[in-house]
Amino acid sequence: MIRIAIVLGSARPGRLGKAVADWVHERAAGRKDAAFEVLDVADFNLPLLDEPLPPSMGKYTHGHTKAWSEAVAGFDGYIFVTGEYNHSIPGALKNALDYLFKEWNNKAAGFVSYGGAGGTRAVEHLRAVAGELHMADVRAQVVLPLATEFENYRTFKPSKEAEKNLQTLFDQVIAWAGALKVLRSGEEEATRSYALSGAG
Repeated sequence: MIRIAIVLGSARPGRLGKAVADWVHERAAGRKDAAFEVLDVADFNLPLLDEPLPPSMGKYTHGHTKAWSEAVAGFDGYIFVTGEYNHSIPGALKNALDYLFKEWNNKAAGFVSYGGAGGTRAVEHLRAVAGELHMADVRAQVVLPLATEFENYRTFKPSKEAEKNLQTLFDQVIAWAGALKVLRSGEEEATRSYALSGAG
């Protein structure tokens, strides 16, 4: 079964992203082609990146890093729920992404964004970060402007268009996650064969 994490990227009190992530999770529950789980960055209490070695080495020294690594590594793809803070993503999400490297590699990524401009500018930054982490980002995106998708700019009331776009996002993320899972399996098999041959 394909496993997709819904990554809630804001950690601030009163965040709008919690209602959005819950909505994504509720709609995902109706899918039969993948299993979904919410990964809330706030639950991991990550300090500003404090590992002495680059994440690409995978040699973590802190318990919080190891817990985050273990949580992220088991998924085949991610749907990032992000607000837009000053034309970019929340600092908590950027910090959480920076903690790891290989755990993100060759995984699918999709985006659900909210904000004054629907979070589109934040996702433009996030796509660049995802690319550097070797994630394959899908074209579909769910854009949630505060003026039209939130009653009084606070209470989340998704439109029919948002509901439709979310299903398209699910389709694309699941398809790419499945393809990349095959790719990762091939790489792992090649690595094992190389090691067994004694060449390593």
